Amino acid sequence: MPKVMMIVCDALRDDTAAQQMGYLEHLVETRIATRYSVLAELPTMSRPLYETLHTGVPSSIHGITNNAITRRSIMPNIFEMAQKAGKVTAASAYSWYSELYNVTPYDPVLHREIDDESLAIQHGRFYMADAMPDLEVFAAGATLLTKFFPDYLLIHPMGMDYLGEKHGADTAEYRKNAIVQDQIMAYLLPTVMQMGYVVLITADHGMNNDGAHGGTGDDVRRVPMYVIQPDGGEGDTRKTISQLQVAPTLCKLLGLPIPETMKHQPFFELAEMTE
Repeated sequence: MPKVMMIVCDALRDDTAAQQMGYLEHLVETRIATRYSVLAELPTMSRPLYETLHTGVPSSIHGITNNAITRRSIMPNIFEMAQKAGKVTAASAYSWYSELYNVTPYDPVLHREIDDESLAIQHGRFYMADAMPDLEVFAAGATLLTKFFPDYLLIHPMGMDYLGEKHGADTAEYRKNAIVQDQIMAYLLPTVMQMGYVVLITADHGMNNDGAHGGTGDDVRRVPMYVIQPDGGEGDTRKTISQLQVAPTLCKLLGLPIPETMKHQPFFELAEMTE
């Protein structure tokens, strides 16, 4: 089975990615990658959708209905299932991921750097500052990649969310940061691809022009999904998939059984995946 990296660019709008991320769109144009649009679940808030991405169920089922709920996940989730299956897990991510899948409440002294095979996220580099530079988050993820060669690696930069909430989506600050993230990935992804990883690049939610999210408009619900496989891609499918399909797709890629709680099918079939 392939190893998998998922990059969740927090608050990256679908249209912003299409217009500003020239490297990723080049991979799509040359059929190295496959592109979909994702319809995010509701509410379009961060902590509920972190959980949805990794459990494949909506907030009314997993119970993380807003950002203020601080507890570990009680649903079958990708990190826990992979760890129990003997796979290596890692994440360079916001501290809420540590609270969802490792330990809550988050202690920046005890939990900022974790290397513990008994935890769901075995190798974690977690941060608390929304303004943490994206470059540092990607660099920590690259270090985890080269040091531990994990079966599942999450990289979760917050720059789009921070700048979007500060300035709004229809601003130079927000758009330019999409270019920054794209160029960081242009540096990192060729090495990841050479290592044989399947890479998924998406977002939890988007951002509106007021600098807010949580509602139902396309600006906050539509986010991108780029899939990069070693054998190439299909280009722009112009298809919209459900965010509930992400977790079962990760299960299939990692060779994990899809639990009964995940009701949706993977958004591309196992026959298309790299064995």
